[in-house]
Amino acid sequence: MATLQKIRDKGGVWVGITIGGALLAFVLGGLLKSGSSFSRDEAMEIAEINGTSIKQPEYQKIVDDYTEVYKMRSGGASVDERVTQQIREQAWQVLVRKYVMRDVYEDLDIHITSDELLDMIQGENIHPMIKQLFGNPQTGEVNRPAIVQFLKSIETTASAQQKQYWSFLEDQMIKDREFSKYSSLINKGIFVTNQEAQIDLAERNNQFNINYVTKSYSSLSDSLVKVSDAEMKAYYEKNKENYKHNENTTIKYVVFNVSPSKEDDLQTKKWMEDRKDEFSTTANLTSFMSLNSDVAYDNNFVKPSDVASNLKALVQDGKSGDVYGPYQEGNSWKMAKIIEFKDLPDSVKARHILLPVRNQADLVKNQHLIDSLKTAIESNKTSFAAAAKKYSQDPGSASKGGELGWFRKGQMVPQFEAAAFSGKKGLQVVQSQFGFHLIDVEKTGKKSNNVKIAVLVRNIEPSTSTYRDVYDKASQFVAEGTNSELFDKQAEAMKVSPRIATLSKNQQAIAGITHSRSIIRSAFQAEEANKLILDNKQAAIFECDDNFVVALLSSKQEEGISSFNTVKAQVKLAVVKEKKGVLISKELKGSDLNSIASANNTTVKTAENLNFASYAIPGAGIEPAVIGAAASCKLNQVSAPVVGNNGVYVVQVTNKTKGTDNNVVAAQKRMSNEISYRAAFQAFNELREISDVKDFRIKFY
Repeated sequence: MATLQKIRDKGGVWVGITIGGALLAFVLGGLLKSGSSFSRDEAMEIAEINGTSIKQPEYQKIVDDYTEVYKMRSGGASVDERVTQQIREQAWQVLVRKYVMRDVYEDLDIHITSDELLDMIQGENIHPMIKQLFGNPQTGEVNRPAIVQFLKSIETTASAQQKQYWSFLEDQMIKDREFSKYSSLINKGIFVTNQEAQIDLAERNNQFNINYVTKSYSSLSDSLVKVSDAEMKAYYEKNKENYKHNENTTIKYVVFNVSPSKEDDLQTKKWMEDRKDEFSTTANLTSFMSLNSDVAYDNNFVKPSDVASNLKALVQDGKSGDVYGPYQEGNSWKMAKIIEFKDLPDSVKARHILLPVRNQADLVKNQHLIDSLKTAIESNKTSFAAAAKKYSQDPGSASKGGELGWFRKGQMVPQFEAAAFSGKKGLQVVQSQFGFHLIDVEKTGKKSNNVKIAVLVRNIEPSTSTYRDVYDKASQFVAEGTNSELFDKQAEAMKVSPRIATLSKNQQAIAGITHSRSIIRSAFQAEEANKLILDNKQAAIFECDDNFVVALLSSKQEEGISSFNTVKAQVKLAVVKEKKGVLISKELKGSDLNSIASANNTTVKTAENLNFASYAIPGAGIEPAVIGAAASCKLNQVSAPVVGNNGVYVVQVTNKTKGTDNNVVAAQKRMSNEISYRAAFQAFNELREISDVKDFRIKFY
């Protein structure tokens, strides 16, 4: 389906008036707000960390730098929305770490000197980034002369882009080394005592097997448990920390989908019929298809058995030039034309030389080189195998002289396949998404009849009239559904279903509605509940791809602990579970597991090789309380009922074994390494927590 922008482009005066009205509202809105005391500094503030106000340009500079580096590494000229979102999040983490750690580094006198940076690049302590760039993957040896040569080129012949990339790498190495120094200081304060190591060894060494009986909470009906408001409030007060939440906003919204009408269907069919003569007779089919088809022209031959079922009769009885259609298939109208029948091989044996194209410079240079190689091979100045080994950038075939072996259709990219299966032997140059290929078809397999078919496709898309009709419905809804009560009444009258969404500040889209970030931003900027949400042009209709959305602000919650009323349903579930635990515990009492199991219509289960450090019981789930109880039980003793995560358990230890590992020093080292691995990051998270990070990105993105 076409985007609404495409429909707008066809919309003429009506769309122009709509945009003009929105622009007027935007200008008037700006004038009405011009007397606001909201300062420019506040408007540009994207974060506040440790009391420091950070402006949007600083954050955007990080985003831009990471974007350029991504494009350099990927070879692309742009980045899509998904990658942009990832880069923005990465840039945010960089910004937060900078301001969280700035004063810490200053207090601890952590900094990186120019000598240290030089040492990381070409000294005794080369940074992993440099090793990755200039190291031999097989031996791990660093090519130091190459580093020196590269540094000279940075000062003399390197492009601005290369210099920018090198500056980025240096900055990354400095940040990484600063945090390494900080981590080292923390790790120096970590010490595992002899007693701690002995306890850990005992917990790991002492293994046990158990028999157990369990009864799940779901086995007891909720109706058997009565819960009062007083009990729920008491539980809530005791467990408030479990009900923390981030800042969020709840909206109610309706969606008006712009989909093709019956008239749009008929108009698309007529469009196809009007072009049948030209499709049948055109001398330049490639150009015609490029200008008129919504699906690219497939220039490949296929076996008659592989064509679409509705075209088999055309292929079986037809001849070159025959046309079938128009016919409808899914959300499109189509016409098919037989271009050519040809006997082609079912497989080929070929070799190739690949020269990649990553940028415009590669395009010019490698196109000239591939043509030169073709000429040199044809004139016997060099062999194909030697040229492939020297120049080809396909690691899978270059070392074998470019040999690809035998392959069938469907194994290569379309451009390569079309050339290889064209029936021609010898050298051909073709360009694919991987670059330039010099192909040498050496042998061909058994030939059979193939057919080339051109299929003209026209998608059924909503017209300007359809677009206007749906927009008018949305406008009518806006006029009538101005508060929550009227919103629901209007939804019922217009037979659209209201939906509810609770949104987080940095959420990118509402479930089921692509490109709906503008609604989320506007919802967080809206101040009055029970009112329609307006965009930055003061319009209440949001355009999200092929949908118009009207939304109403239901509520907003600041970051903190949820109120009792907000989480009452969750609290009730927790109290019900707690009370079920008490009731089930009474049913599982006894001194014999088989009797307990029989009385509760269940069976005795087993679990082996558990120890105190285990976190789960196979077949039962994560049950630390049950494992802890079992670890303290005597051999063959039946435990009291243990209230677990998924139900209530009665446990009997059937076997205990003691391990032979008593290396306390090794245990100390292992425990120290485990703690060191996470200590610096836990410390950073604590520092971040007390830095009072305020995120205002929603004002800009």
